[in-house]
Amino acid sequence: MSSPEVVALMLADGRLPTGGHTQSAGLEPAVRAGLGADGKQLADVGAYARDRLRTVTRIEAAVAVLARHYAGPDRQAITNDEINLAQAGDRAERAIVMAPRFAHLESAWAARTPSRALRTASRRQGRAYLRLAERVWPDVLQHLPRDGEIARPVVIGVIGAVTGLTPEQVARLVAYDDAQTVVAASLKLLPVDPADAVTWLAAVHDDIERLVTDVAPLTDIEKIPAGGAPLIDQFAEQHAIERMRLFHA
Repeated sequence: MSSPEVVALMLADGRLPTGGHTQSAGLEPAVRAGLGADGKQLADVGAYARDRLRTVTRIEAAVAVLARHYAGPDRQAITNDEINLAQAGDRAERAIVMAPRFAHLESAWAARTPSRALRTASRRQGRAYLRLAERVWPDVLQHLPRDGEIARPVVIGVIGAVTGLTPEQVARLVAYDDAQTVVAASLKLLPVDPADAVTWLAAVHDDIERLVTDVAPLTDIEKIPAGGAPLIDQFAEQHAIERMRLFHA
């Protein structure tokens, strides 16, 4: 039987084969736009990670917590009776194999993620997590379709449910993963001392815990935060069409 604490450590490990090494959490296009001032204002990286925790990452953490709730032990797994194409709209092809509660949750996430590039990147990562879960935590497939392109926080939340993670652990995982993705990418994009990078990550611990406190109790889809970050969306769209880039997103 898996230990939830060890599972949380596994999922937070940047070496997990889910494509995390291809992500900069939007730092690459932000650096291209001037963040860090070519190495003269490196503290911008920590501020950028903190801004994400207050906006886009807070949304993702809330969605992951709700996905965990929807896949909890008292919730029925996916069944054919749940399929309702009439309610699926333009996502009908996904509703064929995904329970409406998760399709509804992903739609709520998409409504709060206006950038098509960010939605695409998240779904590609979600697919990578699903492929991994099929081998390591196959009970995830009782709730989500095999090899589907589903938003990453939804998949992480379901993994959290089947492995016994608490809502706090799920929220903390999403928040920490985003912050460490920013910091790790900075080592490749800017002239950063690795010790400074770790200092920036340590400095956002309180911000991570505030996020956890705010989103862990959520059970109502209408209470998902909706704090936007227009520049992050704009950077993502520009980055998606760049011919020369180090990271996918």
